Amino acid sequence: HTRSDSLRPLYRYTFVDYFLKYFLFLCNLTFTILGLVVLGLGMWGLISKESFAQEQIGSIGTDPMLILVSLGFVLTLLCLSGCVGALRENCSLLKLFSAAVLMLITAQVLAAILAYSLQDQVGGYLRSGMLSAMVRYQDDLDLRFIVDEIQSNLQCCGAENYLDWEVNIYYNCSSPGVLACGVPATCCVDPLENGTVWNSQCGVGAQQLDEFTAQSVIFLGGCLGGISRWIEQHEGLIGTVAVVVLGVQILTVFISTRLLETGTTPCFDY
Repeated sequence: HTRSDSLRPLYRYTFVDYFLKYFLFLCNLTFTILGLVVLGLGMWGLISKESFAQEQIGSIGTDPMLILVSLGFVLTLLCLSGCVGALRENCSLLKLFSAAVLMLITAQVLAAILAYSLQDQVGGYLRSGMLSAMVRYQDDLDLRFIVDEIQSNLQCCGAENYLDWEVNIYYNCSSPGVLACGVPATCCVDPLENGTVWNSQCGVGAQQLDEFTAQSVIFLGGCLGGISRWIEQHEGLIGTVAVVVLGVQILTVFISTRLLETGTTPCFDY
């Protein structure tokens, strides 16, 4: 120890100091566990689909599971630095955590501003994304799951209407297969046969039906309208969740900064 270290006054911890320190630790521990779960789900998805196989490794960059892996890895790394930094009273980790969360907050605010300024174009992006997912519906298990969940939960079919399924080579009316001119079973009003057995063929030939006949078999409305209605119905909840998440992030930065500036920890770098 140097002479200056030996002369440093001892900091007496207060209840508030202990509370802030362990609150920061518990918050980051919770989100570290969440990040590991997300990372595990992403890796499980990639492995279960054999995405690392030699014949599929070239297309792994477009795999939706890669988003979960990346999100889980970043979340785990970020929150682990805050978790260890708070528990071990490490200035370097606390500074790294604070800077990273500040960058994250800035990115979220900029993204919100950009989304608001481009709200007229968001519909076009959603339509392009939905149609792209429909094109790859039969070839990508993740996209199929996402599209099926949207159609069954929102009771919709296609992007703007059920005829949009013409974009898929299997459901295209020129296709030689049994699915030609059909739609997925999740478009069906009642996909259960006899109320118990899932009927995967309930949407066969639906594109050939006129709207009056088709309405008793499948949902006519597209999912873009369904998504818009869902957002309008839950905008209060969405806003509340966004404010809470942003508030937690700002609070963790505030606590980290206070621990650094007041000498509460007193921040030994080890």
